[in-house]
Amino acid sequence: MVETILVVIFGVALAILFDFGNGLNDAANAISTVVATRVMKLRHAVIMSAFGNFVGFFIFGVAVATTIGKGLIIPSVITPTIIIAGLIAAALWVYGATWMGIPVSASHALIGGFVGSAVMAAGFGAVIYTGVIKVLLFIFLAPIIGFLGGTLLQAGIFHIFKNANPRIVTPYFKRLQILSAAAYSISHGTNDAQKTVGIIAVLLFSAGLLGSTFYVPTWVLFVSYTTIALGTLAGGRKVIKTMGLQITKLRPVNGFCAETAGSAVVMGSTLLGIPVSTTHVISGSIMGVGALKRTSAVRWGVARRIIWAWVLTIPLSASIGALTYALFTTIA
Repeated sequence: MVETILVVIFGVALAILFDFGNGLNDAANAISTVVATRVMKLRHAVIMSAFGNFVGFFIFGVAVATTIGKGLIIPSVITPTIIIAGLIAAALWVYGATWMGIPVSASHALIGGFVGSAVMAAGFGAVIYTGVIKVLLFIFLAPIIGFLGGTLLQAGIFHIFKNANPRIVTPYFKRLQILSAAAYSISHGTNDAQKTVGIIAVLLFSAGLLGSTFYVPTWVLFVSYTTIALGTLAGGRKVIKTMGLQITKLRPVNGFCAETAGSAVVMGSTLLGIPVSTTHVISGSIMGVGALKRTSAVRWGVARRIIWAWVLTIPLSASIGALTYALFTTIA
């Protein structure tokens, strides 16, 4: 029993490390546009985003955490070793991408690492394919919906204010952009931090510490949301630069449209219990508002690099998770 407790403590520590990296990389999701348009200073935007991440779970339930906990892998085959191997894979991918300034999906890194280690341990029969397919579908659907949402919202606003003097309306959109950035911060907390919530809960369940019924302990919520908020406070300046400055040139109205459309997509996904990448969503929304101005307004070379990171995240993190589990079993 003592050995099990020590393994669980190590696993929770790894989950916290991953969660911090999640906040570090995904800080750009909520604040890149508001910083790029100079509506807020970086330190103020990061503090706002951290607060939004923390309060997110007071507004929404834990449907996403439940999907991660028992909707991807058959619960009976999950062991603490499988979870730890998956967490190591996810953390390596997220911290490596943050160091290189590449916005990636920490959510998909965690899912990939978890599934990869489980397959190595128990074979492909351990996978709940309906849950995994839903995640894979939204790799493509989420950024497309974000792209269309950003484009349509901006087209509507441009039509409404087509005769307005930009000097008069811009100050209003600066204020609105602060609200939209806050909304995206909250939506990020409701979806992204729940992945760590789910993985810690299933770790406790697999070790027999939750009894016979899976549930999410309250302390896990507070630890996960506090950690992701601290990671956001630390900031991810290279990723913020990529998202806010290198995809397209943004003005306050563009930032407002991208953040509003993006937060609507993420909140809707959260209510449905679907783990989505907030990185994918906001990137798609930014590309959408940029493409509406003109196709050449989007730096498609940067966009391609981001999209390749999206495509490779799950297979690479799954491979690392599988290799890590194999290494653990070899050493043992």
